[in-house]
Amino acid sequence: MKILDWYILKRYLFTFLMMLLLFIPIAIMVHLAEKIGKIIENEVPFDAVAEYLLNFTIYFANLLFPLFLFLSVIFFTSKLANNTEIVAFLSSGVSFTRFLRPYIIGATIIAGLALILGMFLAPKASQGFNEFKYKYLSRNKKIQETRDVFRRITDNDIIYVSSYDPKSKRGQNFTLEHFEDNRLQYKIFASSIRYVEEDSTYRLSSYYKRSYDSIGNVTVEEKRRMFVEFAFDVEDLTPVNYIAETKPYHELVDFIDKEKARGSSNIGRYEVVKYKKWSLPASVFILTIIAVAVSSIKRRGGMGVNLAFGITIAMIYVFFDKIFGVMAEQSNFSPLIAVWFPNIIFGILAIYLLYNAKR
Repeated sequence: MKILDWYILKRYLFTFLMMLLLFIPIAIMVHLAEKIGKIIENEVPFDAVAEYLLNFTIYFANLLFPLFLFLSVIFFTSKLANNTEIVAFLSSGVSFTRFLRPYIIGATIIAGLALILGMFLAPKASQGFNEFKYKYLSRNKKIQETRDVFRRITDNDIIYVSSYDPKSKRGQNFTLEHFEDNRLQYKIFASSIRYVEEDSTYRLSSYYKRSYDSIGNVTVEEKRRMFVEFAFDVEDLTPVNYIAETKPYHELVDFIDKEKARGSSNIGRYEVVKYKKWSLPASVFILTIIAVAVSSIKRRGGMGVNLAFGITIAMIYVFFDKIFGVMAEQSNFSPLIAVWFPNIIFGILAIYLLYNAKR
């Protein structure tokens, strides 16, 4: 690799690292200052707070990974431009495309790290972050569907409960319908259902089962209390709304397939999380090209103009990302389009800016 490549690549990675080390402690302090009242009020143990802040660091870094990179590239490339180093590079016969090569190498390294972080590390951090938040900081906030739960548990079984309490693991007005070859085989009713952890069974109160044979005869079974083993976990009744963020990619894919078969209403939210694991690394390349194209020209206003322009673009990117993500989660808007739309728009912008920068 040439001296130019090493020079730019080291500046690329070093500035990005410094940007993380600068902003993450600030984010931690601001977040801690905001939540310290509830932490003290709830007498949260110190080790739980320390673990929460570690998870918050990973969660926050994964969330704003491309934007930190974008601002760091604008910062050090603007310094190169102001010192007329870029002019010297290009005047020596180096093409703009060749000048861009170490940036692409750096973006590849960062995108690989973002991919590993999003696929494996961030899900565990997200689980710890959300569990702490809803346990100590947002106790009254609803995180699960608890009314009129209707789900397909297996290919043959459909369940319904009118209400469900996640803390006691108890549901009211339980119904299970079992089908084979599109024909109802039996139907179970119970005034309540409760999960018994000791033997992994479900206790049904006021148990009532109605079975149907092939010629339409009905058999009825009634018991005051019945212990039954069902082919579903208690978590399958009402997954927490952040469940997709806590699963590594391969588990997330399997989880979404199961939820689709069960007729879940949160598929859009889950698929947004899945597609973002791929769109985030792709955005590293797009934002890197935009940052280089914007900041490689020496401007009269100096670095401040480039940073102001970069922050504006970053805010617009975040706006598009949030708006379309919410649309996919709460409507029938395609999650794939919602997640990739900002990258497509900014990808077109990157091509346009790169073309003008070459000129």
